[in-house]
Amino acid sequence: MIQTMRWFGPNDPVSLMDIRQAGCSGIVTALHQIAVGEVWSIDAIKERKALVEAGNDWYSPLHWLVVESLPVHEAIKKGLPSRETYIENYKQSLRNLAAAGIKTVCYNFMPVLDWSRTELEYTLPEGHKTLRFVWEDFALFDLYILQRPGATADYDAAVQESARKKLAEMSPAAIQRLTNTVLLGLPGSEEAFELANFQEMLDTYAHIGDKELRENLYYFIRQVAPVAQELGINLCIHPDDPPKSLLGLPRVVSTESDLRQLLDACDVRANGITFCTGSLGVRQDNDLPGMVERFSDRIHFVHLRTTRRDADNERNFHEAPHLEGDVDMYAVVKALHKEELRRKANHYPDQLLPMRPDHGFQMLDDLNKKTYPGYSIIGRLKALAELRGLEMSISRSIIEF
Repeated sequence: MIQTMRWFGPNDPVSLMDIRQAGCSGIVTALHQIAVGEVWSIDAIKERKALVEAGNDWYSPLHWLVVESLPVHEAIKKGLPSRETYIENYKQSLRNLAAAGIKTVCYNFMPVLDWSRTELEYTLPEGHKTLRFVWEDFALFDLYILQRPGATADYDAAVQESARKKLAEMSPAAIQRLTNTVLLGLPGSEEAFELANFQEMLDTYAHIGDKELRENLYYFIRQVAPVAQELGINLCIHPDDPPKSLLGLPRVVSTESDLRQLLDACDVRANGITFCTGSLGVRQDNDLPGMVERFSDRIHFVHLRTTRRDADNERNFHEAPHLEGDVDMYAVVKALHKEELRRKANHYPDQLLPMRPDHGFQMLDDLNKKTYPGYSIIGRLKALAELRGLEMSISRSIIEF
C-alpha cells in the first residue's frame, strides 16, 4: 500500500517534514478554509498542491494523493430543493481536482455530526492518551444536557438512571468538557457546534428517517459518480463513526448491507469505499476480511486503525493499539495485499491502495503539545511502523500470482 498521513494544512501542528520523516510518500488533505458547499477553485487546489509538493526531491517526495474530505452539504443530505446547486458545485470541484491531477476523493454522509466521541484524552495504563466513546456519557449529554425531545426512547431505564446519577456527581467543568467533546466539529476545523442552537439543527431532520436519508444519498451518488468516472476520479465514502444511530438521526453507512446497497445504487467503479477498519470494526457483525474480498474492486482508500470494545458493554469503545484491538489486522491487511496483487495481474492503473494509519495515541513528547485529537505525529508514526512491518511480513509470505 502507499503510505500516507492526513495533514490539516498550514495550521496543522504536525508539519510536512514530520510526515516525510515518518516515511510517507502521500499526503491526505483538504481545503478546510472553504465553506461547505462552495466550489474548490483550481487556484486554491493548485496552491495547496504546490505547498505539499514544494521541496520534493528524489529521495523523499510528497504528493497530494487523496482529498479527505470534500464535504457534502446538509441540503443534499436533507434532500432540499437547493441541493441541485450544491451538487453542481460538487461536480465542479471534482472537475477542478481532476485538472490538478488528484484522483481520490473521500466524503461521508453522516447527518449533522461527523465522528462522535465522549472523551478525547482517555488515559491507558501505559500513559498513552486516546479517544473513547461511552454510551452512558453520550446518554447523559443527550438526556440531561441537550434534553432532546423523545431521547428517552433511545435508552433503557438502567442507562437513563445511571446517567442521571453520574450527572449529579459531575463538576461544571466536567459537564462543559463532555458538551464540548460531543459538539466537536469536523476534524481539521477550529469550529464546533453551539449547544444553544444544536437542537434546531437536529429538528431539521425531524421528517428524515432511514429510508429518506438513503434515498438522498443514492440521489447524490447517481449525480456525481458518473461525472467522477468520466474524470478518472475514485469517490470513496467513509463509514459512519460510530456505526450506530445517534441523537435520533439515521446512519446508513454502517454495515456490509449498507455498503452493498450504496454500490448497487450506482454501479460504476468510481462509486467506492474508504475502508475504515476502525469505524466498521466497532460492530461485531461486520466481517472485515470478508468485506475486503467482497468489495475488493470498489475499495479506493484505506484507514487502518482498531478499537477495543468494553467486555461488559459493547457500545463502549476506545482506540486501541493498531495490532491489538478487536480488528483482526493481520487478516485485513492480508486481504488488502491479495487485492493489490489481483490489480497488478490485471494491469489496473491504481494497483496500490493509498493507506493511512488513523487515530494514533497521544504519547511521549506529544503529550505536551496541542494537536488535532487522534492526529499527533508520534502515535501515528508508531502505528505506521507496526503496519509497515505487518505488510512486509505478509507480502513476503504470499506467492504472487
